[in-house]
Amino acid sequence: MTRSLRVRALFALSVIALSLYIAVTVPVRLGLDLRGGTQIVLETRSTPTVTADAEATDRAVEVLRGRIDALGVAEPTIVRSGGNRIIVELPGVQDPKKAADVLGRTAQLTFHQVLGAADSADDTGRPEPKRPGERVLADESGQRLRLQDAALTGKDVKGADAQFDQQGGAGWHVALDFKGAGRDGWARLTGEAACHPAGDPTRRVAIVLDDTVISSPQVDPSVACRSGISGGSTQITGSFGDTEARELALLINGGALPVPVETVEQRTVGPTLGAQAIEASTWAAAIGTILTSLFIIGVYRFMGVLATVALACYGLISYAALAALGATLTLPGLAGFVLAIGMAVDANVLVFERAREEYATRHRPTPRSALAAGFRNAFSAIADSNITTLIAAALLFFLASGPVRGFGVTLGIGVLASMVSALVITRVLAEYAAARPGVRRRPRITGIAHTGAVRDHLMRRAPDLMRYPRRWLAASAAVLVLAASGIAVRGLDFGVEFTGGRLIEYSTTTPVDPERARTALTDAGFPRAVVQSSGDRGLTVRTDRLTDAEEATVTDAVRGLGGTTEKVRDERIGPSLGKELRQGALIALAVALGAQLLYLAARFRWMFGTAAVVALTHDVLILTGIFAWLGKPVDGLFLAAVLTVIGYSVNDSVVVFDRIRELWRREHKTPLARVTNQAVLQTLPRTVNTGMGAAFILTALALLGGDSLTDFALALLIGLAVGTYSSVFTAAPVAIELHRHHGPAHRPRRASKT
Repeated sequence: MTRSLRVRALFALSVIALSLYIAVTVPVRLGLDLRGGTQIVLETRSTPTVTADAEATDRAVEVLRGRIDALGVAEPTIVRSGGNRIIVELPGVQDPKKAADVLGRTAQLTFHQVLGAADSADDTGRPEPKRPGERVLADESGQRLRLQDAALTGKDVKGADAQFDQQGGAGWHVALDFKGAGRDGWARLTGEAACHPAGDPTRRVAIVLDDTVISSPQVDPSVACRSGISGGSTQITGSFGDTEARELALLINGGALPVPVETVEQRTVGPTLGAQAIEASTWAAAIGTILTSLFIIGVYRFMGVLATVALACYGLISYAALAALGATLTLPGLAGFVLAIGMAVDANVLVFERAREEYATRHRPTPRSALAAGFRNAFSAIADSNITTLIAAALLFFLASGPVRGFGVTLGIGVLASMVSALVITRVLAEYAAARPGVRRRPRITGIAHTGAVRDHLMRRAPDLMRYPRRWLAASAAVLVLAASGIAVRGLDFGVEFTGGRLIEYSTTTPVDPERARTALTDAGFPRAVVQSSGDRGLTVRTDRLTDAEEATVTDAVRGLGGTTEKVRDERIGPSLGKELRQGALIALAVALGAQLLYLAARFRWMFGTAAVVALTHDVLILTGIFAWLGKPVDGLFLAAVLTVIGYSVNDSVVVFDRIRELWRREHKTPLARVTNQAVLQTLPRTVNTGMGAAFILTALALLGGDSLTDFALALLIGLAVGTYSSVFTAAPVAIELHRHHGPAHRPRRASKT
């Protein structure tokens, strides 16, 4: 074993050992869409006196944290997002209305002296006007009272406790204890009220919460004028039940929010749906990985077996990285985890195909020397293709939000883990195995001592695919126009994330006809509701903004269709947030295209970068057009799929351009069209094998990944097919035409030495 191999082996063993330790000791945190619960996004609002900046939002986070702790939610999460947004995750909470009511209350508690009834008259018989420093509010019975400015606030309260009066028969009430100067202030306030006669409104003290009088008791006759109630405690009484009293005590103890907050997004997922998603995705990952492994073993024999071992190590490393970073694994993230298996396969295929070429062209080759050359020559293509995918993952992380952001995290981790798996673990295993005497004597068992059926066929036929590049461009343009016309004819069905509104998913024990459900909702007063079936026994209802009362009406209408109905998902997006997410999606796509162009222009000269961007734009438009024709929703998951397709498309184009750069450097006098054709023929076996490996994973995800991931996997399958085609028959012809129009002086940049 050489020194370099020993170093790689030591590094690989260290990474695997550390990953195994982390995987055993540190659990991965599941997102709410996998374990069930409620996510609420709050947005702070400015007032005439307070600006809803980051500092005010941070103070609101601390107040909300106290309220959530009092709710008794296990493992809640509350973080500030941006300058004025707060994301609250409440695992296990299936009643978002109660949580949103508690979290959204500003809880401004104030105590006021009552100056009299608002409709009282003076000696002339005219109503007494409201004076400066007063406010008018209705008491518990509806009588309007004139109140003096607040004498005390919630800051003067030491604590509040919900209690039940068994002896006096007063029922539930909230006991308050004042602190510091609040004790003296309470004595002064009650002492002033005690100076007025019994039964007069001015003998009352009003307790106000968020501009609502919650209690306005008369001061007891036993209290002497000017002396007031000593001891610094009182009771808030009213028609309280257990829940109302405890909620009021919770709000008082949690304190007042420094600024008002508004719910702009709310998602609730039932635990059953999350468990089904985990099970479905796990089956998809297992079956897809098995099929991919069998395919790789069938093509590359013993090297395929070693690549499969490296894939298992990839899974371990990815899982450990998620756990170590404290990342939240969401449903799209789980899909990204499965999808990255295909990326790991691609790196192995690139190396093995280059090793096959080296073995076929060298004089008296050995498997070990061919593999060493394969790893060396494939490195630039692997690095460039993975960096382009990392760009897409980074854009998802920085420009997206919620579950889609989680997809970007797991995709990025998966890409990095796949490079470690292929370039380190596979290399250590392959070079060590290739050095064994038994393998040296029987090189064909390695799978790299022959060129392969696809390459043999291409070399025998030697088709001149780039002889008429404009014909391929015309075919691509025709397909593009046909697909993209769906956008003009059918329009895009933007999901609730981009339009704002409410999306509710139901699970029913008996199949429900969507048309029948639409009729029932129209009769219930919701003619614009969009109803779609979800799986065999599921139903989704998408509407404009709904109040909780209207949502209850919709749910009752669906339950009236027969069978037992369970609400498994409830998403509410405010119109401002929907507009923001829609703009963010366009920005993400524009930045993705620009970033890809800049990177590829730096690596391959501007004409190759332009050709790759033209190809990926072609792929995105075709994918979007097909979804428009199919009436599929364009939502956050679709955005994740589009950015992933961008990575796939550029990935394939980079492999072709990398080979063009290499060949043209050696044959600089050969016309670009002939060099490109040679590069396409040499890289086509890798394209076919990589595409087959990814197709197994995506097909398993589409068929077994559950209703939530079906459209996502379908988008990726379409993108895989279109991207594979465009890398050869769109990107390459565009590069040829650009070079033809701008002269032969524009030759590819030499690859940097590594």
